[in-house]
Amino acid sequence: MENTEEGKDAKRNGFKEFFSLGEVGGYFFRKKDPNRPSNINIKMMHGVNKISIAIFLIGVLYLVLKRLL
Repeated sequence: MENTEEGKDAKRNGFKEFFSLGEVGGYFFRKKDPNRPSNINIKMMHGVNKISIAIFLIGVLYLVLKRLL
């Protein structure tokens, strides 16, 4: 077992990073990049990905609320 301050900080940062929605939020709310190629296939792929992430998060929230209530 590691009882140093570094070990405690690593655990605390890991827990905080686990529940961080930075990448998911960045995926939904990002600025348009002019250097990124844009065609209908990529737009459709990102649209489907956004829908699947949203449905997954709604499902997880439903299961958590169902378990708690």
